[in-house]
Amino acid sequence: MAAPSGGVNCEEFAEFQELLKVMRTIDDRIVHELNTTVPTASFAGKIDASQTCKQLYESLREAHASRDRVIKNCIAQTSSVVKRLREEREKNLDDLTLLKQLRKEQTKLKWMQSELNVEEVVNDRSWKVFNERCRIHFKPPKNE
Repeated sequence: MAAPSGGVNCEEFAEFQELLKVMRTIDDRIVHELNTTVPTASFAGKIDASQTCKQLYESLREAHASRDRVIKNCIAQTSSVVKRLREEREKNLDDLTLLKQLRKEQTKLKWMQSELNVEEVVNDRSWKVFNERCRIHFKPPKNE
């Protein structure tokens, strides 16, 4: 699933995580998708597995790229908020509300950065399953 056209709300981490969960649907269902669309050897003549694998390959690439953009965009936005709050904090060391807000944004930034690690695991798992089932039916272009 591609990122929503209305933009992404990076301010609320729970909404950010929910969006990623929805966007990861293709990865969560890849085993089922491959089992229902890529034939076993006994049914190989009835379905064009190479076309099915090619379509799934394109869908996975698009989904992974879209999620990567969303995560990195939110990290960039949150990083700029942290930077701004740090600069304000340096000017006003006695403002405890500002310190609290800075800590909150720093924590959110760490959580968003950890989503990059989660994304790597999800993507690796999906490509492993894809390659196990599609390697004899479809060869991805070498430059990707």
